[in-house]
Amino acid sequence: MTQPTSTGSLPPGAPSAVASDSGRPDTAPHQSVFGSTVFGSTLFDPVQPVALSGPRAPKLFDVCHVGVVLRTVMLAGLLVGVGAMFGAQSFVAWLSLTALGAAVALPGVLLWLLAACTLKNVLDRLPLPAQWTAAIALGAVGGAFGWALVTLTGLGLLDERWFAPALGGAVLAALVFQWLRLRAQAQLPAETTAKLAELQSRIRPHFLFNTLNTALSLVRLDPPRAEVVLEDLAELFRVALTDSGESTTLTEEVELAQRYLAIEQVRFGDRLQVSWELDDDAGTARVPPLLLQPLVENAVRHGVEPTPEGGIIRIRTRVKLGRAVVSIANTVPRQPSQPGNGIALRNVRERVRLMHDVAAQFDARLDGNVFRVQIVVPL
Repeated sequence: MTQPTSTGSLPPGAPSAVASDSGRPDTAPHQSVFGSTVFGSTLFDPVQPVALSGPRAPKLFDVCHVGVVLRTVMLAGLLVGVGAMFGAQSFVAWLSLTALGAAVALPGVLLWLLAACTLKNVLDRLPLPAQWTAAIALGAVGGAFGWALVTLTGLGLLDERWFAPALGGAVLAALVFQWLRLRAQAQLPAETTAKLAELQSRIRPHFLFNTLNTALSLVRLDPPRAEVVLEDLAELFRVALTDSGESTTLTEEVELAQRYLAIEQVRFGDRLQVSWELDDDAGTARVPPLLLQPLVENAVRHGVEPTPEGGIIRIRTRVKLGRAVVSIANTVPRQPSQPGNGIALRNVRERVRLMHDVAAQFDARLDGNVFRVQIVVPL
């Protein structure tokens, strides 16, 4: 269920506002700002290398993704079509052999994917030679299964030909497993680079100094509020400097972004207007850690900080067609702020793609005086 909340001048820890289903906040002064349905981008400062310890081990048998399934099926179909060319003397014969081969290959491929997905936690703990053996053996079983299934339908396969589909399944499984290994090896540097950029964006010195100065200015005037600011700052750094694993929930990411914006609300006061519309059902979606806070930090830096009158940031989560949709929009000044190089935006996009492959979407575009970023991930 959607739980909209509202904010004008916000207390720390609870920045929020009501937005309607049309994509516009309910407050009249801001309706023209968020009338656009396009998506914008954010910009980041360049980062310096930071040492990270112990990247997680890749999961080679993590095939439970739509993109992996589609690519594997397409590869099997391509190999069947190419193989049929060597045994066909006419186009009609080639179509017939390709259809027959696909009828054998498709059940075998799906069986291999199902077995790998079901047993991935067990198979990923095996040493590499045993993983190769398991992958090839499952491929041979899948090929033999496809042959048996087609034979039972009476499509004319001879019993002595069982060895060829089993061998073909083993070869296809070896190709797919090698591709999964290369994919996992390529994934780790990209995730590390993304995390470096996001960590650097969190601990940028000016943010730390500004927040500490805000807390110090409140110590004598409003000690309880200063304590809340320091607690939020400590939580931000705890998450930033702790390995939170390969994924987290969207709800946890929203809570972290709220803490950050609560600190910035103390700094900017009425200059920072924040609108939240959060759907509890979308909060269960799995996302890469440290995903939203860098985006809202950019929205503050490029949309609020450069202008004396401030700006508006709107964050919305919802469920659409069985997927979680996150959108972050911010107004931008007429005179643009000093641009960054877009490192973090590219890294966020890459992290989402690596985690969810083709099941995820990342859209970013500037339209007029609004930046908007939209991320779509499966539930």
